[in-house]
Amino acid sequence: MGVSMTVDSDIGSTAAQHAANFRSNAYTPTDLFEKVNAKITSQNENLNAFISFADEAALSAAENATQRIKSGENGALIGIPIAVKDLLNTAGQRTTAGSKMLEHFMPVQDSTVVQKLKDAGLVIMGKTNLDEFAMGSSNEYSAYGQVHNPWDLSRVPGGSSGGSAATVAARGVPLSIGTDTGGSIRQPAALCGVMGLKPTYGRVSRFGVVAFASSLDQVGPFSRDANDMADLLQVIAGHDEKDSTSSHEPVPNFKSTFDHGFDGVKIGIPSELLQEGVDDTVLESFEHAIHEFEASGAIINRDISIPSIKAALPVYYLLAPSEASANLARYDGVKYGFSALDGRNAEEVMSASRGMAFGPEVKRRIMIGTYALSAGYYDAYYLKAQKVRTVIQKEFNTALNEVDTILTPTTPTTAFEIGSKINNPIEMYLNDLFTLPANIVGLPALSTPCGFSDGLPIGLQMIGKAFGEADLIGYAHAYQSATNWHEFSPTNE
Repeated sequence: MGVSMTVDSDIGSTAAQHAANFRSNAYTPTDLFEKVNAKITSQNENLNAFISFADEAALSAAENATQRIKSGENGALIGIPIAVKDLLNTAGQRTTAGSKMLEHFMPVQDSTVVQKLKDAGLVIMGKTNLDEFAMGSSNEYSAYGQVHNPWDLSRVPGGSSGGSAATVAARGVPLSIGTDTGGSIRQPAALCGVMGLKPTYGRVSRFGVVAFASSLDQVGPFSRDANDMADLLQVIAGHDEKDSTSSHEPVPNFKSTFDHGFDGVKIGIPSELLQEGVDDTVLESFEHAIHEFEASGAIINRDISIPSIKAALPVYYLLAPSEASANLARYDGVKYGFSALDGRNAEEVMSASRGMAFGPEVKRRIMIGTYALSAGYYDAYYLKAQKVRTVIQKEFNTALNEVDTILTPTTPTTAFEIGSKINNPIEMYLNDLFTLPANIVGLPALSTPCGFSDGLPIGLQMIGKAFGEADLIGYAHAYQSATNWHEFSPTNE
């Protein structure tokens, strides 16, 4: 590939390719900013991937990165454009959480992840669109409009981090940040044909991230290949004293496994998850991926069992709404956020504010969670769900004592048409069938492209041992070295 900045394919380069071009003086981070800014602004007319753009702040960051490189700094991601889900606080730039409730919220402090990105020299181009308060599987629940899948604008990109996935897939930016509570990174990654990783719970700080379900939420990266994913996770991972759930587990070199390959790797297939509701084309691509692993030396075990895994869906949809109900209680129309000013007393102001500013899916989950936590129902619903969660955790740990990673499709189907499931919440929730177990048990899980069906991407999910992100990224690297699914783009650049 040439290095001329006159062709769009240069914008489609990986972060590693851009970094090499910076250091060969082919172009500067400032040059790249101008080109990327023009492209993502133009794309947004069709994709609606961004809620806001950083503009002057991004230009300043690019100019600073240009000077840092000229002075000899050699950080892997200095000057690389990145997009951030509009759920992470950005000082001086709106953070809306995709909701009218926070339409004018201007944080005074960066989230820890955003601060780490800035310190590492990345250029934050803007804030990406999402399902309101990260509650959704299709990005149809944003107060700022539907995000469109770049492979087919009539289809959803997945949610809730749909904007972050769509802009990377469309070759707008090479990297982005999302959050994953039940699959909100991996599911849109699969439907948009990019890589997405949910790290182990506690691996990445949640400080400054608008909360949905605090025992499930985790921040993670989107990229086009394993090399870039390792570099980005290297930047954002690590203990944070501002986050009480942040782990003290040492951060390894996430590229340390890149030369390991699959020889002798034990891969488990939980067959009980593949018995119904999965498209034949998805299963076909999944089987092809398994054969690729096996041909590369992996040992496939189709007999691993996680008997309670089918309970993961109802467990999740009790725990997540319950935690959401508690977290969203802070939006009362008084302290910050949208406020209805025509109430005669505090109760009327609170009721009117929430009624006007929360969308239908957020209201639905708040009501489910409030009911599950209410007197007389707590033991029957929330407490019981927590007990089943413990059982599922034990079963996953037992399975991962027998194998190195667990393999599933990322989603049961390819991207569905916009509007086709929005009036059927249960059918919408079933899209998270394969992804939400990893959140319930707190394990790392990665999605990487593994095929296509009628021109739409299919994702492969790998679930690993606690703090085993380096292994997962290494497996993805080995798979990508043997295949080229991750190189396809909707623009054929």
